Order: sequence, then structure tokens, then C-alpha cells
Amino acid sequence: MTSKTWFVTGASSGIGRAVTTQLLASGHRVAAVARNPETLAQLAGQYPDQLWTAALDVTETKALRDVVGRAFAELHRIDVIFSNAGRGAVGAAEELSDESIDEQIALNLTAPVQLLRAVLPYLREQGGGRFIQLSTMGSQISSPGASMYHASKWGVEGFMESVIDEVAPFGVGITMIEPGLIRTTFGANLDVAEPLPAYASGPVGQVRQYLASAGNITAEAPGDPDKVAAAIVASADVSPAPRRLALGSDAYSAIKSALTGRLAELEASRDLTFSIDF
Repeated sequence: MTSKTWFVTGASSGIGRAVTTQLLASGHRVAAVARNPETLAQLAGQYPDQLWTAALDVTETKALRDVVGRAFAELHRIDVIFSNAGRGAVGAAEELSDESIDEQIALNLTAPVQLLRAVLPYLREQGGGRFIQLSTMGSQISSPGASMYHASKWGVEGFMESVIDEVAPFGVGITMIEPGLIRTTFGANLDVAEPLPAYASGPVGQVRQYLASAGNITAEAPGDPDKVAAAIVASADVSPAPRRLALGSDAYSAIKSALTGRLAELEASRDLTFSIDF
């Protein structure tokens, strides 16, 4: 096994924590960043020579660039960037607050965009590297009550999809990870909007009822976070870099259904589509 150096955002919990822990246990170095790096103290004590930590709110672009610069300067080379930080929001589009909309865009879309922009000069200079973006099956499907979450995830995948071919000549690969529901604290940390009576009995109301009864919707999820982490770590050694990696039986079923449905809709309108040509 060749030791690598990873940069992981949102490393304090969930998939970010699982990836960080597995990497350290396998002898890799990790630059782990989190809003509260004290949450990484136990790992730092266990792996003092392998773990580099820094405090970072990824939505603060200047701070993000500064931390990236320090990490490359002090570690000299970083092979893999794992862009993991993110959060979900629940509520009808009309119910969502301006602050919630801004957070979803800043955290799930702008931050990964700026992280990739920040690391690219270093990856180009060192002759290559891998950028892994944690996405979701929700980047291929949509459901009522999660409009801004889907918008941010569809958006980040559109950005990454375009940049893949821009950076391939420099030896930089990009992979989008699309898990289904995983047993992490993600479901317990949702930003839930204040309800409006008009949506109480519709699809969004049903989502709220489910959340109220289930509590943390990911507590009984089918996906194993340790297996997800292992698949993410392994993907860094696959060449060429896989463009997308769906993880979980629910992700496979949901994404296949969505793509099949879109193809059927496209075919259904084929005659009209061709009819508008000169």
C-alpha cells in the first residue's frame, strides 16, 4: 500500500469522520478540517504524526483558501481532496427562510466550488491528484420538501461534470459520490422550516409527519457508513477516476428509476423535438 495524504472537510462526524479514521488506521496522512477541530482531539492523540487539523467554516472563502494554502505548505503534497461538508434542509419552497436558502447554496454548492478552485493550482503544480465530492442520490432524483437541498446538489454536480474535462489534461480526476440513506447523524441535523398551514395536508405535510415519527431519518438507514467510507477510500486508487459512484441499494434503485423515467419522457416527445429543426 502506498501512503497518501488526504484533505478532508467536515471530518468531525458522519462519513467524513469514518473516512478520516480509516485512512489513519491504514497509515495515510490526513489534513482534517472542521468547524470545531477539538472534536478530532482523540484521533490527534492516537495518530499525532499522521493527523493535521485546522478550524474551518468552509463557507468562509478567504479562510478556506488560507487553510488550503497552509496545508499544502506544511504537508508539501496532498494527493486526495475529499469535499464532504454539507447539510440538508426540509420544507416547502415557500416555507424556507432566506437564511436557509442562503446556507444551502453556501454550504452545499459554493463551498465545494471554492474548495476545488483553491486546490487546483497546487494539484496542477504537483502533477495531478484526485478530488472527491460527496454528493447524494438526491442529485439525480428529487422529492417534495427538499427543493433547495436538491438544487444545491444538482448544481454542484453540474459544476463538477464540466470541470472534469477541464482538469483531466493536468492529471486531476474528479469523482462524485452518490450515497443513499446512510446511518449517520445527517438526518438529525436537518434544517427544518417553520410550517405553513397551506402545506399541512399535502406531500410536504406527509414528509413532516414522517420526520416527526421517525426522528433521525437516517438512524435506521440501510447504508453502512464504514462500508461507504471504505468505498470512497478505494475509489481514489481507481484509474481513470470514476465520474460517479452510487452507493447503497436504495441509491441504485432510485437513480435507475429516475434516469429510466427521463429517457422515457425524452422518447415520448421525440417527434416534437425533431420537428422544430429547419
